[in-house]
Amino acid sequence: MKRCIALDGPLTVADFMAAALGHPQYGYYRTRDPLGMAGDFTTAPEISQVFGELIGLWMAEMWRLHGSSTGVRLVELGPGRGTLMADMLRAASRMPGFLDAITIHMVETSPTLRRAQGQALAAYAKVTWHDNLTEVPDGQMLLVANEFLDALPIHQLVRTEKGWCEKLVVWDESTDRPVFGLSPGASPVENLLADNVRRNSEIGAVAEVSPHSLAVATEIAQRLQSGIAALIVDYGYRDSAAGDTLQAVKNHDYAPVLDNIGEADLTAHVDFAAVGRAAAEAGATPHGPITQRDFMLDLGALHRRDALLARATPAQAKVIKTSVQRLIDPKEMGTLFKVMAVTANSEAAANPPPGF
Repeated sequence: MKRCIALDGPLTVADFMAAALGHPQYGYYRTRDPLGMAGDFTTAPEISQVFGELIGLWMAEMWRLHGSSTGVRLVELGPGRGTLMADMLRAASRMPGFLDAITIHMVETSPTLRRAQGQALAAYAKVTWHDNLTEVPDGQMLLVANEFLDALPIHQLVRTEKGWCEKLVVWDESTDRPVFGLSPGASPVENLLADNVRRNSEIGAVAEVSPHSLAVATEIAQRLQSGIAALIVDYGYRDSAAGDTLQAVKNHDYAPVLDNIGEADLTAHVDFAAVGRAAAEAGATPHGPITQRDFMLDLGALHRRDALLARATPAQAKVIKTSVQRLIDPKEMGTLFKVMAVTANSEAAANPPPGF
């Protein structure tokens, strides 16, 4: 990082995140399996199979509602260990014809995680890996992105008397470590801020914008013009607002953002309002966001939990109850995490997807 700053000058927070997470040799996501107790964080599919099963049934039902066509691309962005996709397919296989109608596409850049995904999906044919969504063949698409957008680079802007200035990562020679600085003038990125944030925030306020997330939302919306739907699950907020949400996580605990570069996960809360606007401007219809709790309960999480409990040992039952509760409890993941669906056109607004 020191050499990079010395050669190219101060980095935007977005460039810093991109390097720390995605550098081909030293990037966090390129060099490890970050999931589980041995890693740095745990995602919903790793907590309970009920999460992936409900999403799989949602996908199968959307496929049925849209005519049960063949040649549908089932796509996952940032598939982790493949646990979510495996749970989805197991549940969706209950829909007659669904598995024969789809091809499976995993958008993943990590060689380590690709190997884990291959093992998780060994029972399924027609699995293809891609570096980005653009590589997925055209056609009708069912897409899921769980905790994907939160890891995409963000710009952080600070409102000053000069306007919205860019927060930068600079190298402090006196301490021989990176520190945060500020651009001398207003940043053109401020044009991507929501009007209420740009105009009404106080001096000193921090605002975040993710052109990468907006680009992904736009691409998803454009791809959906062929059909069918996408589901985005992540932690974040419904309405655009100022706030500093950039965080680093290492060993399941928060860490200073500029420490352990390449050794800690970096994420920020998703601005679902901005994602929805980008999708709508590209011609699709966003639904929600709603809380993960409401989505899971509406799709029958407690019924599925009870079915698992009916054949569980006492030890298994304790784990099942605790894990499902963690996903829906407002004090845990239930309300912090939001769910947004995106469908192909504005006509779908009259008939929202299941759960919405």
